Amino acid sequence: MFSACADPSTLDGLAWLTCYLTTGKHLSFYAAFGTVLLLLAITAPAALAFGLGGAMAARSHFAPLSWLGKAYIAIVRGVPDVAFFLFFVIALDQGLEYVRHQVKCPDWDQPVRQGSDFLVCPAAKMPLGNAPQWVHESYGFALAVVTFAIVFGAFAANVLYGAMRAVPRAQVETAEAYGMTRRQAFRRIIVPQMWIYALPGLGNLWMVLIKATPLLFLLGVEDIVYWARDLGAAKTPRFTDYPHPDWRMWYFLALLVFYLAFTRISEIIIARLTRRLSHGQDTAAGEALRRANVA
Repeated sequence: MFSACADPSTLDGLAWLTCYLTTGKHLSFYAAFGTVLLLLAITAPAALAFGLGGAMAARSHFAPLSWLGKAYIAIVRGVPDVAFFLFFVIALDQGLEYVRHQVKCPDWDQPVRQGSDFLVCPAAKMPLGNAPQWVHESYGFALAVVTFAIVFGAFAANVLYGAMRAVPRAQVETAEAYGMTRRQAFRRIIVPQMWIYALPGLGNLWMVLIKATPLLFLLGVEDIVYWARDLGAAKTPRFTDYPHPDWRMWYFLALLVFYLAFTRISEIIIARLTRRLSHGQDTAAGEALRRANVA
């Protein structure tokens, strides 16, 4: 098959389509689905960690820490995601380069800010100009992960903060009456029980995170949206061995099917988690499980 693909002009029908769908760009397109899944696999626990830290800070009895936690939740949630993504990536990238510039080029006598340009010495570039392509791609992906984690961590913090407050206060008071410290009551009573109250909000946040992955395209990562737009656009014989009209509708239809299937699988998993966490809980779902077991 691959030897036949050496001369696409001699192909027609299914053979042409098979060769077309196995080009190098299409392999990159298929790999981009893995990039999206990897982003979700890393960002979800990272955002949950940010969220748990933000929620714990917000409910802290130490006023400055509580203000910091509440400010993090309010500020990040109050800024449009696209604006924050574009701002934070630029700010973080330039901040890292500025610190490296101060360390590696102390004798640099030119201003870093020159009008609208941000110029640092070549040794301070992130990554270096002569770095391999995979380093540039990994750096852009890492910036995307950090940005996603901070943004969705603020929403997760708000959800977890409410879930912590939803745990019946009587249980905490009983634990303290039995001699538990406030920290022990938090770790043994609040944290284990808060997840059933947080799961609906976290489930919705997971769905939003899935739908936000196309924003990778705005952050310079070659994701599935980038490749779908590039591959689906009309191609002429002058630029490719596989000319075709505008096929973007079909490529984006494939993305639609992918996202619908992925969100449906997520809904099934979340429903099973809800059922499992509802056992023994004083919630509507827990009461329904108790009645089902009695019947």
